[in-house]
Amino acid sequence: MVKSFLLVAFLAGLLLAWTPATSADRLNPAPFKAGRSVTVASHGMVAASHPLAAQIGLDVLKAGGNAIDAAIATDAALGLMEPMSCGIGGDLYAIVWDAKTQKLYGLNASGRSPYKATRELFKEKALSSIPTSGPLSWSVPGCVDGWEELRKRFGTRSLAQLLGPTIRYAEEGFPVTEVIGGYWARGAERLRKNPDAARTYLIKDRPPRVGEIFKNPNLAASYREIAQTGRDGYYKGRIAKEIVEFSEKNGGLFSLKDFADHTSTWVDPVSTTYRGYEVWEIPPPGQGIAVLQMLNILEGYDLKSMGPTSPDYWHLLLEAKKLAYADRARYYADPDFGKLPVAELISKPYAERRRQLIDKEKALTKLEAGDPKLGIGDTIYLCAVDKDRNCVSLIQSNYAGFGSGLVPGDLGFALQNRGTLFALDDKHLNRLEPHKRPFHTIIPSLVTKNGKPWFTFGVMGGDMQPQGQVEVLVNLIDFGMNVQEAGEAPRLEHVGSATPTGRPGRGSGTVQAERGIDPKIIEGLEKRGHRVVNVRVNGGGYQGILIDSKSGVLHGGSEARKDGCAVGY
Repeated sequence: MVKSFLLVAFLAGLLLAWTPATSADRLNPAPFKAGRSVTVASHGMVAASHPLAAQIGLDVLKAGGNAIDAAIATDAALGLMEPMSCGIGGDLYAIVWDAKTQKLYGLNASGRSPYKATRELFKEKALSSIPTSGPLSWSVPGCVDGWEELRKRFGTRSLAQLLGPTIRYAEEGFPVTEVIGGYWARGAERLRKNPDAARTYLIKDRPPRVGEIFKNPNLAASYREIAQTGRDGYYKGRIAKEIVEFSEKNGGLFSLKDFADHTSTWVDPVSTTYRGYEVWEIPPPGQGIAVLQMLNILEGYDLKSMGPTSPDYWHLLLEAKKLAYADRARYYADPDFGKLPVAELISKPYAERRRQLIDKEKALTKLEAGDPKLGIGDTIYLCAVDKDRNCVSLIQSNYAGFGSGLVPGDLGFALQNRGTLFALDDKHLNRLEPHKRPFHTIIPSLVTKNGKPWFTFGVMGGDMQPQGQVEVLVNLIDFGMNVQEAGEAPRLEHVGSATPTGRPGRGSGTVQAERGIDPKIIEGLEKRGHRVVNVRVNGGGYQGILIDSKSGVLHGGSEARKDGCAVGY
C-alpha cells in the first residue's frame, strides 16, 4: 500500500514537473499574459462572440462553404443569440479578401435616414439632439441587404442553407451565455417600456438567466421568410410593411420608399502602412480612418523600446487618440453629401504635422471634448478564413443595447438607433438630411503583409473601437504578443473626445484603466496631467485570425471581455 502511494506521488510529481509554467499562469494570468491558448488550425477558422455561433460558421466551412458563407451564417446566429448587440434591425460593414482575384473589397451595408427626417422637424419638436431611443432614432437597417450583397458576389450557399441552423435554434432554443446574460439583464428595463419588446425578449417580465434556454419563434419566422423570398422579402415584402405600419403607429418617420430604395455600397478600403504592414479600413462615414491616423502618428516613436508597461507609451497613444478624434468630430460623415479630405487625413505628412502637437511630458487639454452617446455601443465582431484563404472581417450592430428599444410587432428583432449619431447643427458635415447615412462607429479591419492577408480582426464597443484596434496592433507588431495576448492584454480607454454629433464638450476627458494596468502606469499618466479612473473592464471585446506567412497555419484569438471563441479544423 505504501509502495503504491509512493508510486502515485512520484508520477504526480513527474506530471507537475512536465506541466508548462504557462498552464498554471492561466489560472490567474499576469497582466499582458494570455489566460487561454491560441487556437491553431490548418484548414479554416471562425472567431465570434458566442461559441454556438462560431460552431455554426465552422460547420459551414467543413461542409464545403467558404469564409463568406460562414460569416453570414455566424452573423445570423449572433442576431438570435446576442440580440441586444446585433440583428436584422441593424447595420453591417465588411472587408473581404478574395483569394481568386487576390484583392480586397469593402462593403458598407449601413442604412440611411428616412426621407421624412429633416432638421426642421426636430426643431419643431424643440429637440436639440436626436434621442438615443425611440422611433426618432431609427435609420433603415442594412444587415439583410449586406448578407445578400456578400452572398451573391462571393458566396456559394443559398440564404436558406445559411439561415437554416439559426432557424432551428430560434424554434428549439439555445442556452444564454454569461456575458450576454449580463447585457440582457442591463437592458431589461428598456424592454419593459415597450410591450412588443418585452414579449419578444423577456420571460415572464424578466431577462433569461445564464444557462436558461431561450426561444424566439418570431425571429425564426422572419428568417424563414428571408430564406424563402430573399432580401426583397425584407425590404419590399411583409417585413418592411410591418415595420412601416409600426412606425406610423408609434411616431416614427419610416415609409415604404425608405426600404424599397435601400442599397448597400461596395467601397475601396483605405490604408496606411505601419512598420511594413498595410492596415485596411472602410472609409467614412465609419470611424475606421481614426485607426490609420493614430498609427501614422505613433509610427514616429520607438514604442518597442518602451514596452507595454511604460507610461511613456500609453501617454503617446492617448495623445494620438485625442488628435485623431478631433479630426473625427469635424470631418467624418457621409461622402455622398460632401467631399471629405480622407486622403489628406491618413497621409504621412499630415501625421508628421499633428505629431508636433504632442508634448511627451504633458497631456493635451485644449481639444474640444464630446458626446457620451458614443460610449453606449453594443456590437458583435466576427471573422472567418477558409481553406483557400478567403478572409472576411465583419462587424454588425444595433448601436445601443437592443437598439432603439423597440421591436416591431411580431417580427422578433429590435430596430437600431443609429440615427441618433446625426448632428442637428446646420453647418456640420454630419448634419441630419433625408436619405443620408449617419456617422458610424462599427469598423472591421484587415492587415496585409507583402500584398497578402496576414491578420483579420476587429474590436467592439462604440467609441473604443479605433483605440482598441490600435492597442491590439501595437501589441502584435511592436511588443511581439501572440493573437490571444494582443487582444486580452489590459487596455486604457480615453473617453470625452469631440464627436461628430455636434454636442457640447466635457473638458479634456478621462482615461479608464482596466484591471491589470500597473499603478506605476497610472501614476506616470497622472503626473502628465491625465485624469485616470479604475474600471473592471472597458469597452471592446476582440476577435482575430492571423495567417502565419511561413507555415500557412491559422492562429485565432478571442478574449474574455466576451463569451466567444475561435474554432478551427
